Amino acid sequence: MAATRFLIPIFLFIATFSLALGLTMPLMNVSKLYFFDENPSLVGLIAALWAGGDWLLAVIVSLFSVILPIGKLAVAQLAAAHEPIAARLLHRWIGILSKWSMLDVLLVALVIFAAKTSGLATAIAQPGLWFFAASAILSAIATHFIVQQEKAESQS
Repeated sequence: MAATRFLIPIFLFIATFSLALGLTMPLMNVSKLYFFDENPSLVGLIAALWAGGDWLLAVIVSLFSVILPIGKLAVAQLAAAHEPIAARLLHRWIGILSKWSMLDVLLVALVIFAAKTSGLATAIAQPGLWFFAASAILSAIATHFIVQQEKAESQS
């Protein structure tokens, strides 16, 4: 149990740092017709959707890609600091938030797969995707450790 108490803040710090990099670094490199290259970041994709008039899609992507991961990390960090309100929030929302934590990574992977199989473009994963995935995985591990720690403390 002492090892997890030590690992939780490290995982949360790395997850937060990785989320920031995952949001701002390019997610993928898309080459169309061997002449046009694009390296969109998640923030850039949301801005392009908004500028293109796809407001609803921009809001949905923002909600699931930016707001929910940031909210999950914020609640997990408060719960790791043993804030009672955050602990209750974490237990209530962790199941809901965890279900959506890898959705964006899966969607980008599907876009890369679709681009590769269509023959119209080539897509290659970029560091932003890997940082985003690392953030989702590390935050899931940290929240699991927090929940286990809370259960152990409540049984004592």
